[in-house]
Amino acid sequence: MGLVGVQGDGNGEMALSLGSKNKYKRMDSELSDDFEDDASHHHHQLERKKSTRKYVLACAIFASLNNVLLGYDVGVMSGAIIFIQEDLKITEVQEEVLVGILSIISLLGSLAGGRTSDVIGRKWTMAFAAIVFQIGAAIMTLASSFEVLMIGRVLAGVGIGFGVMIAPVYIAEISPTVDRGSLTSFPEIFINLGILLGYVSNYAFSGLSVHINWRVMLAVGILPSVFIGFALFIIPESPRWLVMENRVEEARSVLLKTNENDKEVEERLSEIVAAAGIFNGEKNEEKAVWRELLSPSPSLRRMLITGFGIQCFQQITGIDATVYYSPEIFHDAGIVNKSKLLAATVAVGVTKTAFILIATFLVDRVGRKPLLYVSTIGMTVCLFTLSISLAILGKGQLGIAMALLCVCGNVAFFSVGMGPVCWILTSEIFPLRLRAQASALGAVGNRVCSGFVAMSFLSLARTITVGGTFFLFSLFSALSVAFVYKLVPETKGKSLEQIELLFQNHNEWDGSEMELGDAQHLVHKA
Repeated sequence: MGLVGVQGDGNGEMALSLGSKNKYKRMDSELSDDFEDDASHHHHQLERKKSTRKYVLACAIFASLNNVLLGYDVGVMSGAIIFIQEDLKITEVQEEVLVGILSIISLLGSLAGGRTSDVIGRKWTMAFAAIVFQIGAAIMTLASSFEVLMIGRVLAGVGIGFGVMIAPVYIAEISPTVDRGSLTSFPEIFINLGILLGYVSNYAFSGLSVHINWRVMLAVGILPSVFIGFALFIIPESPRWLVMENRVEEARSVLLKTNENDKEVEERLSEIVAAAGIFNGEKNEEKAVWRELLSPSPSLRRMLITGFGIQCFQQITGIDATVYYSPEIFHDAGIVNKSKLLAATVAVGVTKTAFILIATFLVDRVGRKPLLYVSTIGMTVCLFTLSISLAILGKGQLGIAMALLCVCGNVAFFSVGMGPVCWILTSEIFPLRLRAQASALGAVGNRVCSGFVAMSFLSLARTITVGGTFFLFSLFSALSVAFVYKLVPETKGKSLEQIELLFQNHNEWDGSEMELGDAQHLVHKA
C-alpha cells in the first residue's frame, strides 16, 4: 500500500510537473509576445521621435535663412562702407544714412509682413522676402552712384523687414512646446552667422581694388536667398495659419509631422481651433485686428508693452552700433591698419556666434527670464567699462585690449539672452488671431530703434565722444534690467495658448524675485 501510494504520489507529481511546464511555456510565450510588442512599439516611438525632430529642425533652419541676409548685411556693411566712402566719395552724413536706412525701411516690410502672412501664409511670405532682397542686393552690387546704391538699399531693407518678422512667428507655430524656445532662437543664430560671414567677407575681399572689393562683398549676400527657393519644397505651411483658413485636416497632417505622438497632436489641434474661434463664431464677431491692437484690452495691453518694450530695449542698448561701427570703435581705441581693424571685427563675429549657441542650449532648460537677467546685467557692465576705457585709457595697447574685451563681452552677453529671447517672446505671447500683426508691430519698434542708433552714432560720437556714447548705452541697458524684472513673464514649458491665459491673469507671473534667484544660481553654476 505504501509503495502504491508513493507511486501514486510520484505520478501525481509527474503529472503536475508536466502540466506546470506546459503552463509556464504558455505564459512565457505570452510574455515574450507582449515584450516583443512593447519593444516594437517603443522602437516605433523612438523612430518617430527622431524623424519628427529632424523634420522640425530642418523647417527651423530653412525658415531662418532670411535672417542670414540681415546678419550678413549688418556685418558686411561695417567693412564695405570704408571702401564705398573711398570709391564713391560719400560724406559722413551719407555714410550714416546708407548704414541706418536699411533698418528704418525694413519697418515697412515688417508692417506689411504681418498682413501679408495672414493673407498668403507664412511660407510664401518668406519666399517673397527673399525675392525682394535679391533684387535690392543686385542693384547695390552694380551701383555707380550713391543714389543708385540707396535704391538697392531700400529694396533690401523691405525684404529684410518681411523676413525678420515672419521667421520667429513661423517657427513658434510649427514647433512642439518642449523645443519651442531653442528652435525659435534659430533666427537670431542665423543673424549672428550672417554677421560673422559678413566680417569674414570683408577681410577676405579687402585686398581687391577699391572699385571691386565692396561690390563683391555685397554680391555674396545674394547666395543665402537662393537656398530659400529650395526650402519651399521642404517646409510645410504653419498649422495655425491653416486652421485660421479653415483647413483643419491640412493642419492635422502638419502637426502629425511635427509632434511626437497622436494624443499631443489632437490636444494641440483642439487648442489652436479654440484659439482661432472657428467653431464658436468668434472669428466673425471680432474687431478688426488693427482696431483691437490700437484699442487693446488690459491683457493685450500687457502683451504689447512686453513685446514692443523688449524689442526696443534690444536695440537702444547699442548692439547695432557695436556691430556696424566696430571698426570705428577699435580705431578710436588705437588700431589704425585697415586689415587689423577688419581682423578685430572677425573676433567680434566669432564671439557673437559662439555665445548664441549657448543660449540655444539653455533657453528651454533654465528659462527665458534668467537668461535675460544675465544678459542685461552683463551688457550693462561691459558697456560702462567700455565707455570708461575709451575715455580714460586713450590709445595704446591696454586701451586696445580693453576695447576688444568689452566689445566681445557685450556681444557675448547680448547673444546669451537679449538677442534670441527677445524674438522668442514676441513670437510666443500674442493671441493667434493677432500674432502676425502684433509681432510685426514689435519688429517695427526694433527696426526704428536700430535705424535711429545706426544713423546717429557717428554724429553723437563726434559730439560727446565714442566713450560718452557708450556710457549712454549703458544707462539704457541698466533700464532694461528693471524692465525685465517688472514686465516680462516666464514662458518656458507653456503652450502658446497657455501663455495667452497667463497674460489674462497677471498675478500668476509675479514671480520675479524667484526668477532673479534662478539667474543668480545660473551665474554661480557657470
